Amino acid sequence: MHLDLNLLTALDALLEHNSVAAAAERLNLSAPAMSRTLGRIRRVTGDQILVRAGRTMIPTPYALEIRGEVHDLVQRARGVLRPEHDLDLANLDRAFSVRGHDAVTTAIGPTLLATVRAQAPGVAIRLLAEASSDTNELRHGQVDLEIGSTEPDVPEINHITIGHDRLVAAVSADHPCAATDLTAERFAEADHVIVSRRGRLSDPIDTSLDALGLRRRVVASVPTSTAALYLVAESELMVAIPEHMCRPTVSKLGLRTRTLPFDLPPVPIVLAWHQRYDNDRPHMWLRTRIRESLAFYEQTTGQAGGTGLSGRRSAQA
Repeated sequence: MHLDLNLLTALDALLEHNSVAAAAERLNLSAPAMSRTLGRIRRVTGDQILVRAGRTMIPTPYALEIRGEVHDLVQRARGVLRPEHDLDLANLDRAFSVRGHDAVTTAIGPTLLATVRAQAPGVAIRLLAEASSDTNELRHGQVDLEIGSTEPDVPEINHITIGHDRLVAAVSADHPCAATDLTAERFAEADHVIVSRRGRLSDPIDTSLDALGLRRRVVASVPTSTAALYLVAESELMVAIPEHMCRPTVSKLGLRTRTLPFDLPPVPIVLAWHQRYDNDRPHMWLRTRIRESLAFYEQTTGQAGGTGLSGRRSAQA
């Protein structure tokens, strides 16, 4: 039996995107050519692989069963056919898109860009704001890396927790709570602005207040912590923000921070990327630079506890 290994590459793309058109775009093929390839895969495997469900296509149980194995086989084949060479950073010409929380971008951006400019002058970094809703841009290759506080729940998105932060309350220097210990009652009595990329007017802090029989008044929500801190600087509002990541803006605006009067879990800093880039050497280099930039920031700002690291699957960060 003649085995066409190109079918594995096509099958990998089809199972990644669940779309003939998207798989065709990834492999630089026409949609009709990819449809014919899917037909060949169906004949070889004896399975439909993708079936129509309304306007979308979904994988069959057999396709779901083999998806991980197919991807691993394709990656191993690429490693055999394209052995590693030293990464030529001086001549690397590439643009990366990094989407992230504005506080993290503000904190690590200066060090990251300085390092990239020094090591790889031909590399450009697009620092993108968080989207107002969850997107598939990592899956579709429109974003290379995401830095956020939640772990992705899509199987093909790898991630690593590169650090943690804690929430504190920030107020202006003349706020009534600026010079006193912050109790739960004082916290609830204050007027609040919250940070929500979706425009929500409540968050997990309200759950903690409910457990204490307290409620607060949220007068506004804004999409970024930087915007919230500027509002706080010009008012008697209070905002809960990540302490260490927001330290540069807090210091610049002359704000005061207070420990929250109830326990909340640490906020993770999660770096996520699509598994297609697991062994891509320029991508691996950038992931390392991001981790180093965060570690340098923590060192220079004196963050207690350092960076907590924990990986997912067998991904290399």
